[in-house]
Amino acid sequence: MFSTSPLDWGLILLYFGFLAAVWAGAFGRRLGALEYLVAGRRVTLPALVATLVATWYGGILGVGEYSWRYGLANWLVFGVPYYIGALLFAAFFAKRARETRLYTLPDLLDRAYGRGPALVGALAVFIVAQPAAYVLMLGTLFAAMFGLPLAPCIVGAALLSVFYVDRGGLRAVVFTDQVQFVLMYLGFALLLVFLVAQHGALPFLRANLPPSHFTWHGGNPPQAIFVWYFIALSALVDPGFWQRAYAARDPKVARNAVLWSVVCWAVFDFMTTMAGLYARALLPQLKDPVFAFPEVARITLPPFALGLFYLSMIATVMSTIDSYGFIAAATVGRDVIWRIVRGDEDRVPGWTRYGLWLAAGFAAVLALASQSVIALWHDLGSIVTPTLLLPVGTALLQRGRLGSRWTLVAMLAPLCLSLGWILLKAFPPPGMAKGYPWSLEPIYAGLAASLLIYSAGWLWPKTEVAR
Repeated sequence: MFSTSPLDWGLILLYFGFLAAVWAGAFGRRLGALEYLVAGRRVTLPALVATLVATWYGGILGVGEYSWRYGLANWLVFGVPYYIGALLFAAFFAKRARETRLYTLPDLLDRAYGRGPALVGALAVFIVAQPAAYVLMLGTLFAAMFGLPLAPCIVGAALLSVFYVDRGGLRAVVFTDQVQFVLMYLGFALLLVFLVAQHGALPFLRANLPPSHFTWHGGNPPQAIFVWYFIALSALVDPGFWQRAYAARDPKVARNAVLWSVVCWAVFDFMTTMAGLYARALLPQLKDPVFAFPEVARITLPPFALGLFYLSMIATVMSTIDSYGFIAAATVGRDVIWRIVRGDEDRVPGWTRYGLWLAAGFAAVLALASQSVIALWHDLGSIVTPTLLLPVGTALLQRGRLGSRWTLVAMLAPLCLSLGWILLKAFPPPGMAKGYPWSLEPIYAGLAASLLIYSAGWLWPKTEVAR
C-alpha cells in the first residue's frame, strides 16, 4: 500500500469518480464520425496544447528510471530529440495536415496511393499506437500501490484507461486530458518544492550524485544517445500529432499548438529530471529504479500531498493510454473495417468502439509479454518510423511521390526488415552472436531499405511517379 492516509486514497477515488462521470453523462448523445473521431474540428489552442502535452508524456516511470541511472542525459534522450521532431512537424506538416480535412493518417495514404498502402499504413499505425508501454507502466504503479500481482493490475490499467472514451470519442479524450495536464504539473511542482525546502538545491545534488550524472551522456556510449534522435523522427508520423492537427479549429492553431507544446514539454522535463536527480541522491541503493519517483515521494511528502503526487503519475500515464488507445481503435473502425467494406460513415463510431476494447486487450497482452517499457518504446518506434516516414512525407508535401506499387513495396520492406532485425536479436539462430546483426540498430536498417527503394523508384525509367 502506498499510503495509510484516507486523504491520499480519497483523492484517488475522487479522480476515478470524475472519469466515471465523464463516461456516464458528459458525452451521452450519439456522435457522428466527425464529432467522434476529430471532435468536430473545433479544438481550440489551449485545449490542443493540453491534450498534446498530456498525450506525449506517459512514460513517467521510465523517465524516473532513466534519470535516476543517468542524470541529465535523460533530457538528451527523452527530451531534445522529440522537441526537434515536434518542431519539424510544426514547420512542415501541421498546417498542411489540417488543410486536408481528413480523419486519420491512413486517409492521407489512401488519397495519395490507394487502398493497399493505406491498409499497410493502418497496420503500422495500429502497432505504433499500441499503449502497451504505458499500460505496463500504469499496471506496475497499481501493483505497487495496492500490493497486488502485476498481471491483473496490467489488465485493470488497460480497461480503466479507456472505458470513459467509449461514448465520447476524441471529445472525451481532449476534455479529460485538460484535467490530467493540470494534475501532472501540479504533482511534480509540489514534489520539487518539498525536495528543495528539505534538502536545498544544486549544492546538495552535486555533493550526493556521481559526476557522470552531470554529463551529457550520463556514462552511456554516444551511439546509445544518438539512436534516439532517429527514433524521435517518429514524431513526423506520430498518429497522435496527426489526429490533433486534423481536430484543430484551423491550420494556424494546429501549428501553434505544437510550438507551445514544446515549451511545456521542456518545463516538465526539467521537473522530472530534477526529481530523478533527487531520487538518486536520496535513494542511492534503490533496488528497482523504475520506482524512483514513487519512492522519493513516499519519503518526502506528507499525507494529501503524497496522494496528489500519485494522482499526478496516474493521470500522466492514463492521458497517454486513452489517447493512443483511441487512435488504435479508430484505426480498426475507420482505417480497416470502413476502408474494406466502404459502408456508411455513421457506422464508424460503432466500429471504433469495438476497436477500443480490441486495442486495450492487445496492449495488455503485449505489456505482459514484454515487461520492459524502454524496450517497447525502442522497438515500436524502430519498426514504424521507416515504414511511414517517406510515404507520409512525400504524400503531404506532394513532392517525390511514387506510384502505388512502389510505395507498397517501400512500406512493406522496411516494416518486415526492422521487425526481422528485432526478432533476430530476441531469438538468434544457432551460431549467431547475441545482439543485432552487424551491431546495426533496426531503425537504421529500415530507413536504409526505405531510402534505397525510393531511390530505385525515382531512378527507374518506367516508374510512374505520382503527381
